[in-house]
Amino acid sequence: MSDTLPSPLGRMLVDALHAVTLPPSAAERLHVTGGESLHSCFAVTDLAVAAIATAGLALSELLGLDGAATPVTVDRHLASAWFQWSLSPEGWKLPVPWDPIAGDYETADGWIRLHTNAPHHRAVALAVLGCAGDRDSVTEAVARRGTDELEAAVIGAGGCAATMRSLDAWRVHEQGRAVAAEPLIATAQTQPGMRRRWRLHPSRPLSGIKVLDLTRVLAGPISTRFLAGLGAEVLRIDPPSWDEPGVVPEVTLGKRCARLNLHQTADRCVFEDFLEEADILVHGYRPGALEGLGYGEAQRRAISPGLIDVSLCAYGWTGPWAGRRGFDSLVQMSSGIADEGMRWRQAERPVPLPAQALDHATGYLMAAAAIRGLIARVRDEAAFTARLSLARTAALLVNGGEPQAEAAFSTLRDEDYTPETEHTAWGPARRLRSPILIGGSPLHWDLPASPLGSAKAAWGAMTG
Repeated sequence: MSDTLPSPLGRMLVDALHAVTLPPSAAERLHVTGGESLHSCFAVTDLAVAAIATAGLALSELLGLDGAATPVTVDRHLASAWFQWSLSPEGWKLPVPWDPIAGDYETADGWIRLHTNAPHHRAVALAVLGCAGDRDSVTEAVARRGTDELEAAVIGAGGCAATMRSLDAWRVHEQGRAVAAEPLIATAQTQPGMRRRWRLHPSRPLSGIKVLDLTRVLAGPISTRFLAGLGAEVLRIDPPSWDEPGVVPEVTLGKRCARLNLHQTADRCVFEDFLEEADILVHGYRPGALEGLGYGEAQRRAISPGLIDVSLCAYGWTGPWAGRRGFDSLVQMSSGIADEGMRWRQAERPVPLPAQALDHATGYLMAAAAIRGLIARVRDEAAFTARLSLARTAALLVNGGEPQAEAAFSTLRDEDYTPETEHTAWGPARRLRSPILIGGSPLHWDLPASPLGSAKAAWGAMTG
């Protein structure tokens, strides 16, 4: 890999390895196959390969603590495919990923994106606009409003929206400057005076590791899906009424999914028991949300001193937007990505990335951070904390440079899928082959995708 370091892939990989405190020489263990790229003015496939490779190289480093570090192979074609949708249903259809009124709208002076997949976000947007819940009515109402004024009104009422800004506008924006000054992954180690060990099996290296998953939609669930593919036991916890049907078949692979109400004493006691037993906590609540439930960082550390704590937010951890709600498609609008795509294609409306690449890349980087935490536990007997954001991952992509000439991403073929049938709760399906081999071993999941709340709230409980 050393001979390709000047490329966008090389630059992004070196930055990502540095973020998880792995030396650039770790890239010498990486072999990249294939020569395809997703069509974009940004190096999206390079980002996919870099993020997936970083998680794999972190695991290689972990395995190297008990012997020689293992080689890692990433397939560009499959990496691009996994950044889109990995499941192919047989005899049933995947749910529609977007709410009917979610999307980009032209305002009186620009463009804005409304994110309305969650019912309460949809209700806020319609209340602010004062219109009916159909696309034509929303289009007419948005066209009468100023972009920044409407964005502020929706955000202020607890909804999700983003003005389309240019790359230059984001660079000088107060939040853009704050994000640019943040590390790709902010990490910290503490000495808890305790140590949990487990036996590293090369084919299932995280077998015996318990992961408590408090994440939603894509980035966080992708990170825990990767950890499950390495043998970790992942227990996802959602509140009683939460659902995200458009992505659940994609992101619950390998996990048990249960529900708890953290406003009820009995469920809080169960959650605290889970937290005490967990090796890794992955959470994607907005900054301050867990504090509001009484589970801030100090409280989490008191319950589980040796915890590996990995967290995610949308717009960064500093600056005036540090607590703002956000999703991949909104960050693409805010950070200049959608505007740059529109200019590149000479289009008349925003042009997003060909995949929710910020979510996917951040998810694999979160997995890399979690594995880096396991290295800290084994090597230094230390607890570990990591924080990431979609906006900072966007900066990694933008700063990576323009894509080099590659063959266009090809249509998925039958051989891209594993021969085994995955018996999901919705029906049989086939899953894409693993995009990565670590020491020759692919990712492998022991449980099929399942609905939220389908499992008992217990470690090791069977679904149902």
